[in-house]
Amino acid sequence: MVSMKQLDQTRRAQVVRCLVEGNSIRSTVRITGVAKNTIVRLLGELGCACAAYHNSTVRNVKVRRLQCDEIWEFVGAKARNVSPEKKAAGWGDIWTWTGIDADTKLIVSYLVGGRDGGWAQDFMEDCASRIKGRVQITTDGHRVYLDAVENAFGADIDYAQLQKIYGAPSDEETRRYSPAKCIGCDLKVVSGDPDPKHVSTSYIERSNLTLRMGMRRFTRLTNAFSKKVDNHRHMVALFFLYYNFCRVHSTLRVTPAMEAGISDHVWTIEEMCELLPVAPSAIKQIDRKLTLRALGDIAI
Repeated sequence: MVSMKQLDQTRRAQVVRCLVEGNSIRSTVRITGVAKNTIVRLLGELGCACAAYHNSTVRNVKVRRLQCDEIWEFVGAKARNVSPEKKAAGWGDIWTWTGIDADTKLIVSYLVGGRDGGWAQDFMEDCASRIKGRVQITTDGHRVYLDAVENAFGADIDYAQLQKIYGAPSDEETRRYSPAKCIGCDLKVVSGDPDPKHVSTSYIERSNLTLRMGMRRFTRLTNAFSKKVDNHRHMVALFFLYYNFCRVHSTLRVTPAMEAGISDHVWTIEEMCELLPVAPSAIKQIDRKLTLRALGDIAI
């Protein structure tokens, strides 16, 4: 097995490519021959570097239509099965909040944590700090968005909620494995004058699918879920930088970062790996400034 000291840039890129294409850590070990602990360490260091780069680069973005949503996953076990000791270690339900520009498909902001009003407030404030100009926002009917959006953006926005109404299959076994059928939508204008034609959560929901397909730990009904919250958030940071800067969008024919004007070329995986700091002290500095938070952490 290859250790961290023996890992050259080509081998690092091979490991990262496996991870962002939906392979688990153990699968990446079998494919690349790199030791498991080496992959975990690389994931942690590069995840911190990716989060820091996103935090400093995705700023003053012109966004006309922002769609926001939160996607569920769990660490270690579902919340109902977690002991108090494991809960203190970060186990339980975890949510990834994401905001996407409907025009450029850029992931403007993301946050890993809980689903209550405090997390919503942190997420919307981060979105507001990255966007310039007036924006139209669409979210689902989760009520914590109401205060969070108003507190973060004030009155200078057009905001609507789109609540989808689902009907479940009558058969118990079918309901467990099949997605519920959407039987209608309830549109509610919250503030401003949002254009009804663009009140939609389609792009953010498609982004959620990309998230589940691109990260093994988001796959449902398997044992691929995250076992440590730090590995989970590092992988989220790694994947979103790859999505914004490296992955060519099939409709745009360029990356979201290029479409948004914050990059002038398609990044390679090797360029992502170049974000890694050389000195251990630099790694610690990045980790302190990390914008993602583990459950229970104090806001940075």
